[in-house]
Amino acid sequence: MFKVSEIITTPPVEFSSPLQQLVYKTLEQLGIPFERVDTDPGLTMEDCLNIDKKIGTRIVKTIFLCNRQQTEFYIYVTTDEKPFVTKDFCRALGIPRVSFAPADKLEEITGVKVGATTILSAVLPSAKDVHLVMDRGVSENEWYACTDGTATCFLKLRTRDLLDKYIHSTGHEMVFI
Repeated sequence: MFKVSEIITTPPVEFSSPLQQLVYKTLEQLGIPFERVDTDPGLTMEDCLNIDKKIGTRIVKTIFLCNRQQTEFYIYVTTDEKPFVTKDFCRALGIPRVSFAPADKLEEITGVKVGATTILSAVLPSAKDVHLVMDRGVSENEWYACTDGTATCFLKLRTRDLLDKYIHSTGHEMVFI
């Protein structure tokens, strides 16, 4: 049986990564309230459905992409039910073809391992040049749920707080498609 904790409103007692620690420090500094759950590694759609039920909203799908030369990187946030179509993504942004970035670049730039990709990585200095792209439908939801940079902890916060406070504090601009 997949383990999902009760709702927690405080940061973890111990952090699994520098990113995870920075995420909670940033949320605290910006006064952004959140709820979180600790879980078994949430890697499948079925795992995410168990988490969705507990936190009361859908977890977003977050994809890390790059161009062929691996000089331009993109964090793309969409809904779990939308298939990713490279051609549509590239056309919407007016860019050449992209593909999934390699796992070593994911970890180097965003501070996460495969299965824990999150827009919250935008707070890292190593992610300062990453392009942030969000499906317009996600931006219109009241709630936003994602990993905290680990595959075993999922956060829920108001989408407006994410966009207007958290992302704004990183200096990034969000592109909506």
